Amino acid sequence: MAAANDAPALVGVGSERDLPLVELAAREAAAFGHPLHLIHTFDWGVAFAAESVAGTHDEAADLLNRAVEVAREVEETLPVGHEIAEGSRVQPLIRGSETAFLVAVGDSGMSTRQPGCTLPADTPAVQLVTQAGCPVLVARREPPTKGPVLVGVDGSVGSRQALKWAFDCAVRRTGRLVAVRVVERGYDDAPAILADTVAEIGSSEPGVPVECHTIRGAPGDVLVEQSRSAQLVVVAARGQQPGRGMIGSTCQALLYHSPTPTVVVRGLPPAESP
Repeated sequence: MAAANDAPALVGVGSERDLPLVELAAREAAAFGHPLHLIHTFDWGVAFAAESVAGTHDEAADLLNRAVEVAREVEETLPVGHEIAEGSRVQPLIRGSETAFLVAVGDSGMSTRQPGCTLPADTPAVQLVTQAGCPVLVARREPPTKGPVLVGVDGSVGSRQALKWAFDCAVRRTGRLVAVRVVERGYDDAPAILADTVAEIGSSEPGVPVECHTIRGAPGDVLVEQSRSAQLVVVAARGQQPGRGMIGSTCQALLYHSPTPTVVVRGLPPAESP
């Protein structure tokens, strides 16, 4: 990974509903050997409107203490820091992402919305995925299955980064990796294209069981359907390296419709060839 060993996994902790998110992020941090840092944002406007400003601040501190306990239950030796930051829920995470290993956030119920609904641009997960300087883990309300790590690969710079990350995740989970290349009508569906890319990027991890599937269809629809039996989905923010504020249609589809925790990979240098 590109991040320094002491680069933290950041987690936004807004309420008790985020404690499962803390557990998931703690597992990722421990698996990759990085510390965990919990951030609760404190809105002074809301605090002054409350019956007791001290009481509101104390409630935030109690929440973070509980979150620390949850993380330590995952791995008792995991370094866990925490802070109460002033401002909006997302901005401290965006700032912190410039030097972080990973940022974790809940999906605000996006995956439970009906098809055809407009993607809410102000959802914290969407803001982070479009603006963060590191990969973003978007958790779901339901726990993940025991399936493989799924990654979408189209041969682009971004998908090569995602494939490298997916291999690292599979290694740490001692699990299976499923790489999927989706081919739309009129394009070459030669399986060797995907197999060659997987062999190149995964040459340093020969022990990972890998399945390669080239499937015809719309990339977003295919990967959402494939994700239903996966424990984690890894996807590039956009095939060709996007600027801030940009994500591709496949990434949007997975963010909005996949029931599975999703890592959106961005902010990393291109995956190197062996």
